[in-house]
Amino acid sequence: MFAREGVLELQERPVPRATLPGDVLIDVEGCGICGTDLHILESPPAHPATPGSILGHEFIGRIADAGEGVTGLRPGQRVAVAPNLCCGRCASCRCGRPNHCADFSTLGIFRDGGLARFCVAPGAACHPLAETVMFEDAIWVEVLSCVVNSVDNISARAGENVVVIGGGPVGALHALLFAAGGARVIVSDVSDARLDVLRSAGIAATVNPAREPMEEAVRSFASGGADVVVDCVGTQLDAALDVVRTGGRISLFGMNARARPAVRQNMITRNELTIYGSYVGVNTFPRAISLLERGVISPSVMISSVMPLSGIHDALGLLRSGSAMKVVIRH
Repeated sequence: MFAREGVLELQERPVPRATLPGDVLIDVEGCGICGTDLHILESPPAHPATPGSILGHEFIGRIADAGEGVTGLRPGQRVAVAPNLCCGRCASCRCGRPNHCADFSTLGIFRDGGLARFCVAPGAACHPLAETVMFEDAIWVEVLSCVVNSVDNISARAGENVVVIGGGPVGALHALLFAAGGARVIVSDVSDARLDVLRSAGIAATVNPAREPMEEAVRSFASGGADVVVDCVGTQLDAALDVVRTGGRISLFGMNARARPAVRQNMITRNELTIYGSYVGVNTFPRAISLLERGVISPSVMISSVMPLSGIHDALGLLRSGSAMKVVIRH
């Protein structure tokens, strides 16, 4: 439970009940720990959250009980939970941008989430998940849904050269999706351990800019520069401008509210660059699930450790140390 600034506490609470129409009680199978969780627990926090709420927005589980009016879900059914909730009535929702809802809320950030044995969620947020998808792949559904939205926005085509800056979980998923679509991908990260994991997942071209100038590596990989560059860090727009080709596209996926990058606006204008922002997912849960069910990508290799909820503080320590790619809590 997010107790107060910088403090996460383990507590015992009564099992919640699905008392509102449309709600379900979920027996949580597991929950991934996200960079957003780390940002919430910084002091001062780099991401807002509701004190007293249970964190964890990357979770899957089984329907344990259902409130009045729930249809299409049955007890025991395995589901992935889309944690970002919208009103469906505001201008953003009506124009197809529910991720910018005026009443946007998130399970595991502003409401109780999946770092608990049980969680109440709207039935409409629960998406059936095949039993054939092993836990270590299934736990990626939420973050993959966000990456699917990003990849849709940038529209990399087969044969195009793509640079992914940041080889953490979201960068790795970008790389895997781009490669699955036939693009040529190179990933930049300052962690050799992360780059080793990426190579084991099939991403052969990597560069560590702490030892080798990224611009040189990219020009060797794609002589005219990259068709597409994705910043999965949140601070690397300047680096992206160095390696994108004339007429290329840049996607800003990573988020850092404290970043104040100096922008060489003339380069954007002169080189006729297109810059996209991408924020969470937009109705992309079904497609993310389909990608995993069909085996298009299998991100399980990127999980560093699976731990019980009692080890949550050790899990956070692993991620803060930079020694782990992805840590998952399993009940």
